[in-house]
Amino acid sequence: MLGRPWMLLDLATPSEQIINGFMGHEVRCLQRKLLLEALSNELPSGTIRFSSKVVSVEESGFYKLVHLADGTILKTKVLIGCDGVNSVVAKWLGFKNPTFTGRCAIRGCVDFKRSHGFAPKFRMFVGKGFQSGFIPCNDQTVFWFFTWTPSGQEKEIEDNPTEMKRLVLSKLENAPDEIRGIIENTDLDGIMLSPLRYRHPWELLWGNISKNNVCVAGDALHPMTPDIAQGGCAALEDGVVLARCLAEALLKEPGGEKGEREECKWIEMGLNKYAKERRWRSIALISIAYMVGFIQQGDGKVMHFLRDKVSAYLPGLRFKMADFDCGKLSIS
Repeated sequence: MLGRPWMLLDLATPSEQIINGFMGHEVRCLQRKLLLEALSNELPSGTIRFSSKVVSVEESGFYKLVHLADGTILKTKVLIGCDGVNSVVAKWLGFKNPTFTGRCAIRGCVDFKRSHGFAPKFRMFVGKGFQSGFIPCNDQTVFWFFTWTPSGQEKEIEDNPTEMKRLVLSKLENAPDEIRGIIENTDLDGIMLSPLRYRHPWELLWGNISKNNVCVAGDALHPMTPDIAQGGCAALEDGVVLARCLAEALLKEPGGEKGEREECKWIEMGLNKYAKERRWRSIALISIAYMVGFIQQGDGKVMHFLRDKVSAYLPGLRFKMADFDCGKLSIS
């Protein structure tokens, strides 16, 4: 979800939450594919190489050599690792692999090819050990998700979208027919399952977000659970802050005989400034997302009691994290 939204909570049933816009803010769902296309279309053709898996990083003087799976070697003055949860660049900086939470998410997107008739509201269903949400992307498309802690047998459905759909429908057997219809109308190739991983916040407290002319951003920096819907938004924030800090460095003119060495110094200072700005924001996002998911989806009498006591505050907490100003892109 993008934007700076707040939420109004209405308990339509004991297990359903309906979330609307509030005080001039709104909740929106944007397909990442469309966002990537919109951003890439603003760049010269050939600027981005897609489907280029990073294998390793090698130092070469002031430069870094990025080895790709197809054998290509890229020589770069600045290396920004945006290579996802399993980031090779993050490992090069010294970060550990993100930790599995024990939870998984099934996500789906259905295109009705006509007006689906759903209001622009986010509907969430919370059950025993699971939560599920539904939100329109536009007049024809609806995105949905289902998160739960799988049993040993349920872990085997990872490559079987038919069984994924069956599982979600069985868990939501008491949901309204129109909600079940969204899942039933989702094509199998539009359903995917992924384990939910996150980076321990204390790793960001002590770790190297940047080192020399290398840094990380997006999921490579702050992999988090999807419980506050801020993963993609945080990556956009990273981009704005990083561009601003790096521009300040690259616009400086290297002087005298220092030349390249001086430029590398300014780049390192710019990346250090970026790391400083994003460290505590990333720690807060990861921590709040994990806590919200733990409370919302936790099972047992204690967790049920805790959820009943704090459920009215969770929407405000979620969108307090979204109401963040990362500053302007321009350095003028």
